[in-house]
This record gives sequence, structure tokens and C-alpha cells, in this order.
Amino acid sequence: MIGFLRGLLLHKQPPILLVEVNGVGYELEAPMSTFYALPDEQSEVALYVHLIVREDAQLLYGFSDQGQRQLFRSLLKINGVGARVALAILSTFSPREFIHCIHLEDAAALTRVPGIGNKTAERMIIDLRDRIDAQAYAQEYDAVSGAATEHAAAPDNPVQDAIGALMALGYKAAEANRAVNAVKQQNRQRDDLIRNALQYLAKR
Repeated sequence: MIGFLRGLLLHKQPPILLVEVNGVGYELEAPMSTFYALPDEQSEVALYVHLIVREDAQLLYGFSDQGQRQLFRSLLKINGVGARVALAILSTFSPREFIHCIHLEDAAALTRVPGIGNKTAERMIIDLRDRIDAQAYAQEYDAVSGAATEHAAAPDNPVQDAIGALMALGYKAAEANRAVNAVKQQNRQRDDLIRNALQYLAKR
């Protein structure tokens, strides 16, 4: 079982990371909460990892701290929530917002995440509300959700990259285009565009 990787960040294009460890390149998927905390490409990075083994693939998911990985694993235990939906949840909501949704039983907010319908949202609330300590999780995640994006390198086309990232998280092309275009005047960096577009989508 691979639980942790430390190596050279070769490439980052949401939701994909490529990390070289001792000459081997590991491709991982990560939520935007992890992307916001990443250093520049060609810098050293340390990630907590979750491995999913399928008949046709071995899939790695990377997280900037153990708390994110713990919540990801908790989400995977819920019927109807796969890895892609779990990543979308961690990308759409700040940790505090997600925890409040669970404890306030706000199913309507959860259904704004692509891939989550009413039944899945209700099941998520029932399964998690007694297992998540809201205060402990909020404190643990605050540092991640508030991570600065000053290390993010400016891509050649941040608008298109942001749209592509939202589509990779499960949003339809029209939704992704609308959200990014709604916030692009205030944001020039890719990660800022993605962060604010996700907030825009979560509020609608």
C-alpha cells in the first residue's frame, strides 16, 4: 500500500499531478484544496496518498495533509460516492462549509456538487453527521482551505485551464464556461479562477 510520496513535482494540471520519486513518475489525482497548497513545478512536494486498485487500473489520489485523506476515505465508504465525486466535494466546498452542510443537514447545498442527487446527499448526512467532529475537522482543515496560491505558476491560458479543470471534476461544459466567465474579470491566475468559479457554482 502506498501511503505517502515525497519527490519532485514535474507537472500540475487540475486534477492531475505528476511526481517523480527516485526516477519513477507517479500520476495522481487531487482535489483543488491540495492544488492551492502546491509549490511551483520542479519543486519538492510531499503528499499523503490513497491507492485504489481495480481490475484494469491502479489509481493514486494525493492530499496535502492526512485530514483531507481521512475525509476522502470517509466519503468513499458512502454508497453512491466514488472517488471522482469525493474529489468534487473537497474541491467545491471549503472544509468548514462541508462540515457545516453535514451538521446542518443541508442536502440542497450538497446536491450542487456534480454527481450528487438528493438521495446521495441525504445518505451522506446520515452516515457522516455522527462520525465527524465538526470543530476538530474545521480546525484541521482551515490551514488547507485558506492556503495561499502565490506559488501557482501562471499557465498560458488560465481561462481554458480553469474550464478544463471544472469539467474534469464533473461539471458540464456550459456550467464550467458560465462559472469561469462570471469570475474571470477579478482573477488572472488559474487557481484563483478555479477557486472562485467553484464558489460561484456552489452558491447557485
